Amino acid sequence: MKHWRAVTGEEGCAAVLHLIVAARGGINGLMAEVIEDHIRMHVVDPAKDTERRRGAEELIEAVQSYLK
Repeated sequence: MKHWRAVTGEEGCAAVLHLIVAARGGINGLMAEVIEDHIRMHVVDPAKDTERRRGAEELIEAVQSYLK
């Protein structure tokens, strides 16, 4: 609830910005881990070449969407 109170006006702008930065950092860390796992499983060591191509395409789409 503290986060919601910060956003609804009981906290200053700086506190809200710090919350946003913390959330963004958490999401970025999670994204990096998922991308690393995807590369290892579907690009570096896939069962088949078709899986490698599909894995690479999925990764490209995810990165493009994330960076927009």
